[in-house]
Amino acid sequence: MQEEILSYQQYVRPLYVMAKPAGARCNLRCTYCYYLEKSCLYPQDAQTMSDELLERFIRDYIAAQPGPEVSFAWHGGETLLRSRAFYERAVALQRRYGAGRVIANSIQTNGTLLDDAWCAFFRENGWLVGISIDGPREVHDCYRRDLHDGPTFDAVMRGIALLQKHNVEWNALAVVNRHNADDPIGFYRFFRDIGCRYLQFTPVVERLLPHDDGRRLAAASDAGAPLADFSVTPEQWGRFTCALFDEWVQRDVGSIFVQLFDATLANWVGEAPGVCTLSKSCGHAGAMEFNGDLYACDHFVFPEYRLGNILETPLVELMRSPRQTAFGDAKLRALPAQCRRCRYLFACNGECPRNRFERTREGESGLNYLCKGYLRFFRHVEPYMDFMRGELMHHRAPANVMAWAVKRLRNGR
Repeated sequence: MQEEILSYQQYVRPLYVMAKPAGARCNLRCTYCYYLEKSCLYPQDAQTMSDELLERFIRDYIAAQPGPEVSFAWHGGETLLRSRAFYERAVALQRRYGAGRVIANSIQTNGTLLDDAWCAFFRENGWLVGISIDGPREVHDCYRRDLHDGPTFDAVMRGIALLQKHNVEWNALAVVNRHNADDPIGFYRFFRDIGCRYLQFTPVVERLLPHDDGRRLAAASDAGAPLADFSVTPEQWGRFTCALFDEWVQRDVGSIFVQLFDATLANWVGEAPGVCTLSKSCGHAGAMEFNGDLYACDHFVFPEYRLGNILETPLVELMRSPRQTAFGDAKLRALPAQCRRCRYLFACNGECPRNRFERTREGESGLNYLCKGYLRFFRHVEPYMDFMRGELMHHRAPANVMAWAVKRLRNGR
């Protein structure tokens, strides 16, 4: 079996699997959460990853990687509902099977369960912690509520303070929604003021269908499902991204790193963007549930996208299967003609397939809901991106090309 797994290292492109050690369990009840309802897929199970599965996953995942670096991503639900002992065992297994490779761990949490012991563990083992926070108190507490519908902002901020106290590397994972999208400057300055250096913001776009418990998130195949009222509009998304870029570019290039801006520059110069939504194809990043079930993508955890179970079929075989390959290739293949003609196709690549439920001007299906917003953003940043691309072609740019090129652009060079 091990020899069979190792043979797959001939593949140059790494694969990624987001592990869900606590399944969809969470101590919060965020209004827009796309994962909480996934607990209904396993109503009879405790949703706790076994030691057997943990060892199988770590062994096979490391063996499947073609290069010397291996990145683990622990996700939820709420990841800290598992004990530190679970993650200590994970670290020990990574060392056992790592065979000299560089192992990196990132974990996403809502931050409310952090304490000194957790932060000491993350610091000692070099883990990157992603904190879900949506901006200042009023906008964060609008949708991010606890089990009793209470606010959560203060608890999250206490968690961030503990991370900073222990010098743990962390980034902010913010959802841009109907409520907070109209104040991009306040949103951005809040993160700058609390010492955030790495910011990822994601537009929330969800559609809802009637269900026995009141609602069910629509799958990509559910045509005609109505949009949830917390979803950001395309117009909001365009205004938000442009205004935030202008604020950031004035003073924070090189000191604060914004994922969307870095990914856009990467596409502009022909490099991999590092974020799947703007990549030309997808399918290389799966999601594994607490019981070993592997799905095509974290946002496609529906029965029709279940690839199999890694306790029954090797992980790499599932991720390299024709079915998963077809899923990834469909991102490009299914683009409507309007997208194929677009001058910014190289920068957008149709964004995430889960958001392609609109129709084009000609009535063709498959247009991304956020198309107008992205179009406005790319037009807005085009002068900067064109300049940086030109500088890269004619100069030996430093590692922080964004800061270097913006400085030259300001100086008229």
